[in-house]
Amino acid sequence: MTRTPRALVFDVGHVLYEWDIRHLYAKLIPDPAELDWFLANVVTRDWHFQHDAGRPFAETSAELIDRFPAQAERIRAYGPRWLETIPGPVPGMPELVGRLAGAGIPLYAITNFSAEFWAMFRPTAPLFDPFVDIIVSGEEKLVKPDPMIFALAQARFGLGPGEALFIDDQPANVAAAEAAGWLGHRFTGPASLAAQLSRLGLLPEAAEPAATP
Repeated sequence: MTRTPRALVFDVGHVLYEWDIRHLYAKLIPDPAELDWFLANVVTRDWHFQHDAGRPFAETSAELIDRFPAQAERIRAYGPRWLETIPGPVPGMPELVGRLAGAGIPLYAITNFSAEFWAMFRPTAPLFDPFVDIIVSGEEKLVKPDPMIFALAQARFGLGPGEALFIDDQPANVAAAEAAGWLGHRFTGPASLAAQLSRLGLLPEAAEPAATP
């Protein structure tokens, strides 16, 4: 028998907040062809993902500068200016989270995120204020879709099989959560998520605007 989940577990990047390395480096590299080359060969997404696994920026940047010494200044900028890779929340998600929090739905998150960059980012993001707990991969040195991070989350959150709906934009992460016993939802936008939450009875109806006297 399928249980109705009592809590929600969110991914962060591309679910609650937009993230794009280009958003920073477009400010630093005005030539489009040079920008494309830099993002494909120097500060790449694969290079960045080392931080999500727990490696410190001081190490990864030193290694990258050894490979691309002519790009040293731009590489060094990534750490202190990392917040500029986040343009803002995914449109519609702060409102949806607000409705869920207002209805008393327990909210959690599991995010592949550098511990250093999370420490910079979290104080700028009041959206997370109602969250009960957040597991950050860089702090745990475990990254999704590793089953161990889901086992850790289930133990720490106290959410066993069937008790949570996990929301992520990456199919492999959704599949790993489902393999761990949670329900899964692949995020494609707030409208489809809201529809799923309504079907599960987890989303209250939006309040109607007050009538004008």
